[in-house]
Amino acid sequence: MRHLNRVHLSGLRAAEAVIRHGSLAGAAGELEVSVGAVSQRIARLEQALGRRLFDRHAAGMTPTALGRDMAAPLNAGFGQLSAALDGAFRDRAHSLTVAAAPIFAARWLIWKLPRFAERHPDIQVRIDASPGLVDPNTGEADLCLRVGRGDWPGVRAEKLYDQRVTPLCAPAVAARLHRPEDLALVPIIRDALAMYGWECWLGPEGLSAEILGPGPVLSDGSLCLDAAISGAGVYLGWETIDLHALATGQLVAPFPGRHETGLATWLVSAADRAPGAAQRYFTRWMKEELAADGIALA
Repeated sequence: MRHLNRVHLSGLRAAEAVIRHGSLAGAAGELEVSVGAVSQRIARLEQALGRRLFDRHAAGMTPTALGRDMAAPLNAGFGQLSAALDGAFRDRAHSLTVAAAPIFAARWLIWKLPRFAERHPDIQVRIDASPGLVDPNTGEADLCLRVGRGDWPGVRAEKLYDQRVTPLCAPAVAARLHRPEDLALVPIIRDALAMYGWECWLGPEGLSAEILGPGPVLSDGSLCLDAAISGAGVYLGWETIDLHALATGQLVAPFPGRHETGLATWLVSAADRAPGAAQRYFTRWMKEELAADGIALA
């Protein structure tokens, strides 16, 4: 394969297309370039080879003996490359990798996926529950679910919904809470890695976070939710992750107000890659599920 380094693949592809179509115009149409561009690629290829592949004449171009000898191997080679790419794109059309924070994947997404599978049984969904920020431009992820302000560079970001939070706790703890000021009387569960603090809920209620007492400090939102379910205290949870626990009665929201954190949940994808069918189906389905849960979409 050492000679491949001496020529441009675009020139070989242009030569194969001209021989197969019998004209520069036919090759240009297939390659989606101008006739002049095809001619220039072939000229550069002939210069690199030091030999002519085509005879030029008024009626067009006809392959030389060398061109005719190269025709079959080039056609077979590009046919194999095309088959390899067809397989790659076909796999992508029937599979989807979604990156999501572990708490979102475990508390909302995993409960919904069976319905997506029922609707699209031919699409295999892989969930990457990574705590880090996954880059869809360089990794395997087709879609990333991120919480933030949507100002990430080099990606396409579509806002799904604004993040709203409310205090959550076990029913036994809720029995001690009659007004927001009573939060000073119970343990407060804190997420050490949370992107928001209690002030985003207490402020609109006319209170300061200084009223809050101590409580468990955990480094994972899902652990915080479980701690609240166990009765360890009150956790400031956000929509979607608390829906299942609220619906089953494991948790209650002792106060009616949900307040915005200034953050939102976004669907993030590669900026330079058009969304495939699987990605479009998943996006549409997610919006329908969120709306069915009463989440106000952006």
